[in-house]
Amino acid sequence: MRGSRSGIPSKFILIILGIICVVFLFVSYATGFSGGPLQIVADYVFVPMQRGIDLIGSSVSVSSADAKTKQELIAENAELQAEVERLTNQLTKTQLQQSELEELQELFALSQTYSEYETTGAHVIARGTSNWFNTFTIDKGSKDGIKVNMNVIAGGGLAGIVTDVGSNYAVVRAIIDDTNNVSAMVLSTEDQCIISGNLQTMTEKNMITLSKLEDPEGNVVAGDSVVTSNISNKYLQGILIGYIDQIEEDENGLTKSGTITPVVDFRHLTDVLVILQVKETGE
Repeated sequence: MRGSRSGIPSKFILIILGIICVVFLFVSYATGFSGGPLQIVADYVFVPMQRGIDLIGSSVSVSSADAKTKQELIAENAELQAEVERLTNQLTKTQLQQSELEELQELFALSQTYSEYETTGAHVIARGTSNWFNTFTIDKGSKDGIKVNMNVIAGGGLAGIVTDVGSNYAVVRAIIDDTNNVSAMVLSTEDQCIISGNLQTMTEKNMITLSKLEDPEGNVVAGDSVVTSNISNKYLQGILIGYIDQIEEDENGLTKSGTITPVVDFRHLTDVLVILQVKETGE
């Protein structure tokens, strides 16, 4: 049976050595003594300890600085995002205002072109089920003096005619609608014709049809302007409809048919002018 080992625990030995080192250091500091064993102890024990402490302190300091920098970057990024959003909204608003200004300028120029007629501006607030504005609703009605059969113009020429009126709205049937026919004439020759709405040809070629053109002299050519006729029972005279694209003689040899390109952009109607006058035909 082995005897139990006895002795001083290692932790007490370390404590005693530490106390001795501290005493030696204090004596060295107090007496100004340097070098020798104390210097060696300091070089091998306390200097590495000091370096470790310094390294830990530096790491903590760097980590704190990094955390602060990240927070600052996050805050700065949020500010930049907010500024970008503000500028984007401002740009969008400016573009809308510019677009509205251009539309108002266009309507003003149109009103000057047809200055013999009293007009009122209106916003388009709805359209029919087609991709085209073949029927659409405006934000003015009977309380604004709007009546059925009043002519509607936009984009340089004839857009359509009022077919239904409420107190605060009115429905317009555009000249491109399949059910619409306009008595017209070629401006250069005053030869009469009929302009008919055709959504199929509008979709395929951006054109509507021309028929029953009386052109005995053969003077009508592509590019000629077509306007509303003086004999129309609903449309006021001289309003531009569009320009002849192509024309050919009918089988009867007496009339001609073809297509015209409307002057109005029926895909992007936003504002129109209503002519506050119904054509009197004596009927």
